[in-house]
Order: sequence, then structure tokens, then C-alpha cells
Amino acid sequence: MASAPSNALPLFYNELQPLSSQTHSSWKVRMLENAPFFAKAHAVPLTIEEFVIAQRFYPIVFSVGENPVPLALFGLNEGVNVFTDDNGQPTGNIYIPAYVRRYPFMLAKLRPDVDELSLCFDGTAGVLGDFDDGQPLFVDGEPTESVKNTLAFCEQFEQAGIRTGMFVQELIHNKLLIDGEVTIEASGSDQPFVYRGFQIVSEERLKDLRGDVLRKMVQSGLLPLIHAHLFSLPLVRDIFAMQMEQGKAPAQPQPVPAA
Repeated sequence: MASAPSNALPLFYNELQPLSSQTHSSWKVRMLENAPFFAKAHAVPLTIEEFVIAQRFYPIVFSVGENPVPLALFGLNEGVNVFTDDNGQPTGNIYIPAYVRRYPFMLAKLRPDVDELSLCFDGTAGVLGDFDDGQPLFVDGEPTESVKNTLAFCEQFEQAGIRTGMFVQELIHNKLLIDGEVTIEASGSDQPFVYRGFQIVSEERLKDLRGDVLRKMVQSGLLPLIHAHLFSLPLVRDIFAMQMEQGKAPAQPQPVPAA
């Protein structure tokens, strides 16, 4: 249900090329009016700075695998986002994760042997080009205020990503993550819908933590983040109900064969 993307490129991105004052000196950037890629995203990476506001709108879970990441669930099945129309435009007042808002830009290494990150973009997005209209990217060879703001936003996102990684490592170190499972009984269905493939924090293990470990989590601000995650989990059933209302319900589960 919520596996981390396994592509060579991050979720949404089809290619990456560095933004250059020489190659793109005359280029302009347009507003991203539609986001069909977002309309098909059922799970999007989330940073810990976003937990408190995000938990009001959708469930926060953790991906499975060796390096789990927090994910905002917009749907329970691949290709389903209950919060947008087919063009990726929000159909209600929800919080849009920073991961979505930074597209088509991101910071990336140009070579594996260097640590420096460069501002890159997805050329297939169609919002950067040698257009007649749009906002200039460079003036007299210098980045415009728009580019500087984009760079600052991407840098903040990278820093938030580092802090999020440290948070997840704390969860792993204290053995708090467990496999999640949600069983939903739907009217008109003989068999329940069962969702797996994600991780959650174990409330039982959280209660059993030593006092000094729990105190450290309180002092570091990690405990409120865990609570935000836990408070968001009942929204899984709301997401399922929205899928049913929108005609995006999954296939009916098959009966379990008799032994």
C-alpha cells in the first residue's frame, strides 16, 4: 500500500538537469497550472516539520524496507488520490506537502564523487523553457529573485529531510516501528478489505520505553511528532470512504478458500 518509490529517480521526476546561467540564460519559468502526476499519487514523502498540520487531513505512515520514510496517504490504492481532480488540482482545503510544492525543482549531486548539491529541474514538466512569456530565470547572468527563493526552499527541504531521517532512525533504534494492517468492513462486500505494506509506531512499545528514553524524546520534541502520526491513523477509514464515494473503490476482495 505505501512502499517507498524504488525508481532510480525520485517520485514525480522523469529526468534531471542542472539549472545553468549559461545554458538557460534566456529561459523563463511559467506557473505549474496542472499537476496530473499528483492526481495519481496515493503516497507522498513528508518531513517531520509537516506532521502537525498534515495529521489534520490525511494519515501519516512509514514505508516498508530498509530505509523507511514518512508518507502522507492520499489514497489506499496505487494511482488513487481522493483529494484532487484528474488535473491534480485540490478539490478541497488541504495541506500540500513540500515534496509536491518543490516540483519540478530539487537539489541533487551532479556527480557521485562530489558532496555539493546543485539546483536541478525536471525538463519534462514543461514549465521551464525558452518561452515568450513567463518569469525570467536569469538577468545579466545572475539568478532572479524567483530562482533564489526556489533555491532557498529546496535547501530548507533538504535540511528538513536530514532531520526527518534522524527522527526515523530514533524510531528504528528504539524498535518502535511495526508492520501496520487495516481491515475495513464495507457494506455490500462479503469479505473485508485488508491493507498492509506500511509501518506504524507501536503504542504498546511506546508505553514500555524506559523513563530516561521517553524523557529524552519529550525534550527533543520527538514525542509530539509520534503522537501526530498516531492521531492521524484513524483517517485511513475516511480515505477509504472517500474512495467509495468517488467510485475509486478497489476490486472486491476474494473469499478465502476453505481449508
